[in-house]
Amino acid sequence: MDPFDSSDSLEGPSKTAATNAEVPVPWSRFSAWLECVCVVTFDLELGQAIELVYPHDVKLTEKEKTSICYLSFPDSYSGCLGDTQFSFRLRQSVGRSSSWFGHEDAYNRDAPVTLQKEHAHFHGYVYFRQVKDASVKRGYFQKSLVVVSRLPFGNLFHSLLQVIAPEYFEKHEPWLETVCNEIDQWPAPVPGQTLNLPVMGVVMQVQIPPKVETSGGSPVKQPQTEVPTIFYYDTVLIDLHVIRCFQSVLIHMQMLWELMLLGEPVVVMAPSPTVSSETVLALVSAIAPLRYCGDYRPYFTIHDSEFKEYTTRTQAPPNVILGVTNPFFIKTFHCWPHIIRLGDLKMSGDLPKQVKVKKLAKLKTLDTKTYIYNFLLCNKGIYTAYKTFLHKDKSFIKRLLKGIQKKRPSEVQSAILRRHLLEQTESFILPLERYLESLMPPQRSMSPWKTPPQIRSFSQDEFMKTLEQAGPQLTLKGDWTGLYRRFFRSPNFDGWYRLRHREMTQKVECLHLEAICAALRLFEYDGDKSELFVFYDITFAFHLLFCMSYQMKARKHQLPVKEELLEKLEQSIQTIISSLPEDLQTLLHRQ
Repeated sequence: MDPFDSSDSLEGPSKTAATNAEVPVPWSRFSAWLECVCVVTFDLELGQAIELVYPHDVKLTEKEKTSICYLSFPDSYSGCLGDTQFSFRLRQSVGRSSSWFGHEDAYNRDAPVTLQKEHAHFHGYVYFRQVKDASVKRGYFQKSLVVVSRLPFGNLFHSLLQVIAPEYFEKHEPWLETVCNEIDQWPAPVPGQTLNLPVMGVVMQVQIPPKVETSGGSPVKQPQTEVPTIFYYDTVLIDLHVIRCFQSVLIHMQMLWELMLLGEPVVVMAPSPTVSSETVLALVSAIAPLRYCGDYRPYFTIHDSEFKEYTTRTQAPPNVILGVTNPFFIKTFHCWPHIIRLGDLKMSGDLPKQVKVKKLAKLKTLDTKTYIYNFLLCNKGIYTAYKTFLHKDKSFIKRLLKGIQKKRPSEVQSAILRRHLLEQTESFILPLERYLESLMPPQRSMSPWKTPPQIRSFSQDEFMKTLEQAGPQLTLKGDWTGLYRRFFRSPNFDGWYRLRHREMTQKVECLHLEAICAALRLFEYDGDKSELFVFYDITFAFHLLFCMSYQMKARKHQLPVKEELLEKLEQSIQTIISSLPEDLQTLLHRQ
């Protein structure tokens, strides 16, 4: 069944009427951006509890509600007073269907892989308020406004919460209902277009980059406007002040980049969910434009439904990045291979103290688990035995540290860091892309009279031989061969190769379709139909079935075909079908 065509259940005149009426689906535009908005409060008897979900007809499972409740409040150890913003990511319940009404395929087809809609996870963006309130038995007002979405648009949704949350805490549900109705008027997210998103007197101007974009990260100039705007550019996974997340580990950026590239298990221990979530998202985005294909949780608690899964000691740690704040995790995760222990993220003109890399294996031989717990609790640093394959770029590190001393704006520092990481990732991926191109069948083998030619299989040994002449074009020295071999065993390679192989297969099918469309002219005959059936038994049936298959894929956005070619294809199909006997026409129209 075509998810874009809800008319399969309609019959007769009602089908046509429904198609022509184009009745808008309630909350369809809202669902293009958000799954729902939740209000989580603290109940003296129940603890964290969901007070409100809007729209009211959104169906969250009990497991999802419980997870949202616990993830929407900081741990008591964090001591967050006032207003706090952070984010989390949770696994969707099995069997849940998307509420985006089928448009995710079109969006994901045109969006960069790092900005695509999630199918198996929700992103939660939290605005938490905790202030003293004598009218409350506990003595504190504690409440969170949470935006739940399948889109990883961190900057946008945190900006949205800054606009609506403070007013909501004063005006309550009527205000939230008004806000959601405004969001339901927003245009759908379309990569490559500049979108104006009005909400409560503020216009947020959003530009989601298209899938094919130029390298770099320079912001597009903001147009003049009389209303306040939040300009959203480059990649929404990266905070504009990403340098803040890495200020104490700048000298270890090469190690962190490799750990992310290889999908290694990492625990980020932070003093607050804000520091935790910002750092985890910054780490995930460090390998952009490559998609991080492991699991990651910007904020993880002991109440999480995957707590047992991720803390078991009967097997090796999974490929996941966890951001935690509860000191309990120091005992639980002390055996993990890579631990990052951070302090508060404060930007100042002083040169931040760079944390050291320590080996937990040495600590384990010194004393008991209590010693390790106390040591990790009191000492910040990176705890790992990992040795980098590539050498550090010392000149780049000096440039960043010097920029801090000279009080260079954090936006500039962040842009420098993002560009460096982007160029390093692109240099790593480029030889792989070149090799993939060599696996494509030659265009001369594309015959309309045969099935599409096959793409050659990926051979690691064959690829390694190409590195001598087409290796990474960087000045960084080191064991690039060893890094590639380790990468081949990572979830990031598996995810990247599956995606690229699917794209290459679609490209082959498009080229095959073009060849078939050119050959279809042989069957467009206006004279005696008997001459047509000379070809019917073999050639005609072959072409027609291929065309109808490609047509269906294109209409479901599973095949990137230009609209002009698709129209020609449909015209040719109709011309051929109309030349057939009526019984065959009836049969084909049912397909």
